[in-house]
Amino acid sequence: MSFRVMLRMRIKPGMGPEFEKTWHSVGDTVSGHPANRGQWLLRSGDEENLYYIMSDWVTEAEFRTFERSPQHLEHRQKLHPYREQGSMATMHVVFDMAAR
Repeated sequence: MSFRVMLRMRIKPGMGPEFEKTWHSVGDTVSGHPANRGQWLLRSGDEENLYYIMSDWVTEAEFRTFERSPQHLEHRQKLHPYREQGSMATMHVVFDMAAR
């Protein structure tokens, strides 16, 4: 099963479209990593300027190695100017039930 990371980010007012564009342009840093299984940018339907970033990893150890890498630091620095507040939750996928 996968190791999942969920970031919750409040973006500075008026900066959502530029944040989305920047996130997309630097996304290969994460999705290009051999241990990454995919990532998603989600915008809240309830709260303005609230975003979630989900990413799946082969193992927690491989995510933690990436998290401490120079590539991740550079990636974070490109997104940081848009961020007003953020938090991270990690989890282990227990079951994966694909759509029929």
